[in-house]
Formats: sequence, C-alpha cells, structure tokens
Amino acid sequence: MKKLINKAEDVVREELEGIELAHPDLVKVSYDPAYIVRADAPIKGKVGLVSGGGSGHEPMHGGFVGKGMLDAACPGAVFTSPTPDQMLEATKAVDGGAGVLHIVKNYTGDIMNFEMAADLARGEGIEVESVVVDDDVAVKDSTWTAGRRGVGLTVLMEKIVGAAAEEGRSLKECADLARKVNGQGRSMGMALTSCTVPHVGKPSFDLPEDEMEIGIGIHGEPGRTRMKVEPADKVTEMLLTPVVEDLPFKAGDEVLLFVNSMGGTPLIELYIIYRKAVHMLKEKGIKVTRHLIGPYITSLEMAGTSITLLKLDEDLTKLWDAPVKTAGMRWGI
Repeated sequence: MKKLINKAEDVVREELEGIELAHPDLVKVSYDPAYIVRADAPIKGKVGLVSGGGSGHEPMHGGFVGKGMLDAACPGAVFTSPTPDQMLEATKAVDGGAGVLHIVKNYTGDIMNFEMAADLARGEGIEVESVVVDDDVAVKDSTWTAGRRGVGLTVLMEKIVGAAAEEGRSLKECADLARKVNGQGRSMGMALTSCTVPHVGKPSFDLPEDEMEIGIGIHGEPGRTRMKVEPADKVTEMLLTPVVEDLPFKAGDEVLLFVNSMGGTPLIELYIIYRKAVHMLKEKGIKVTRHLIGPYITSLEMAGTSITLLKLDEDLTKLWDAPVKTAGMRWGI
C-alpha cells in the first residue's frame, strides 16, 4: 500500500485537522463527535442542510460545506457510515429555527443512522425532513444497498437545494425540491482500477490490467459487467445510454451533464468522455445547458468515471447558477 498517510487509524482525524487549518473562513470542525459545520452556523431563520457518509469520497461531503450548499457534513470512517450521534450533533449545530433537511445517499447504514438521528432531533424539538438519493441506474440491489445506490446526483442536489435554503425557502419547499431533483436525475459509473481502504491495506477488489467494471458503485461494489477495456467513446456509450433510457430523457430536454472522476482519472480523459456525451445527447435532441467536470464524488484513488444527467427547468437552472462558496465548489462570489 502506497499512500501519503501516517497511521491508518488517524486518517480521518488528520484530514479534518487539515480542512480546519485550510478553511477557517468557511468551516468549523468538531472532533468528538466528528462533523464539519459552516463557520457562521446556525443561521437564524434558514433551513439547515446536513449530509454525510463514509470518508474517501472527497470533496463530498465536507468540501461542500459553506455558503450556498451544505450547513454541515458528517464524515464516517473510510467507506463507513457516520454514527447517529455525529448526525444529531450536526443537526443541532445548524438549527436556526426553520428546521433541518437531511440529504441521505441510499446505503443501508446511512439510512438507518440518519433515521435514528432525525428521531432524536425531533425529540429535542427540531423539525427534521429527510430525502434519500437513489440515482444509480446500474443495478437494483447491491452491497450495502436495498434499491438503487445514491451516487453523483448527490452533489447536484446539495448545490441546488443549498441555494434554495440560502434564499430563504421553507423546509417543506427544500425537501420537495430535493425530491424533484432526485426524480429528474440519473447516474452510472465505471472503474478501470480498484482502490485501497487505508485500514484494510490492500485493494478492495481484483481488476486485471486489461479489464474494466461497468456499473461500479462508489465503494467498489460490483456493477453490471466486467469486460476488456474499451476506447473512451465506447465506454461513454455504455454509461450514457442506460442513463438516458431510464428516466427517460427525450428530445427537447435541457440537462446538466456531470462527468465525474472517481479519484484517479485526470481531466484530459474526463473531457474526452464529456465530448462524446455531448455529441450523443445532441443526436437525441437533448441540449446540455449546464455542466460539471472533475473529481467531486470520488472513491479514494480509483481510476474511472461516472456520468450524471439532470433534467433542468428555469428554477433548477437559476438555483444551480446561484453563488456558492465552499472548499470544493465555488462561483459567483
């Protein structure tokens, strides 16, 4: 195992220390229990947005805490759900009196622990709503999942709903908006390599040099098929076609196209994927009006990519364009 770490058991804490040192203008960090919170939280009269999950997917979620996005994020151990006490304390830390929305990726541990935290918070008088993200079209059920996995759409939801909360929308409005985003977005990913969880010390799965996995999950869960490596255009077709057909997206739709790096894929390759995806969508009469390209929801050092499509309308486009200032995403400020 070659990693720039000290001790495996210290990875998450030392990462949090680095975030705190790098971004004191944006966030504060609690270590016991561990969560990252906006530096100006709680904001009176504003809906608080909380998300979280296992570490190893950076910049998601801690890198998306700040103005126009999340109010708090709970980092679990690498690829391990955070605990209910983390989620409860984060919820209390961002409660400005307008309620708190939990954005939860569809993994069994995340669902269970966020439900427990929501119940505990309600017991302390905080109004809490939860929305589950389940945008992965690759498989119905997989490791750690009942139903579809929550993947790339999570990033887009956190940005769009974060903008809505920032402009003062109610808890119900923010929750309804999150469900709308979930209903209009789909994703699918692939891997060229495995990744190594620090405390395990060896690759999560074996993937020969000349093979790739189509439909992989963000923790390395199995996908639809394993096959010989194909050129980028062919890979793009294998990812984008099921995404388009699932909603289904149709001629006349305006979409946000998100081409994501799983951590080890350079931008030069992501732009090749993006190029082919735009050409394919144009042939179908689908217009790409917004885009996001880069490593936003990663799987440690895994080489691979995922494609997410979100059907846009005037309101979603306006909220996407709204100012955001976080460690991992910023514009308009």
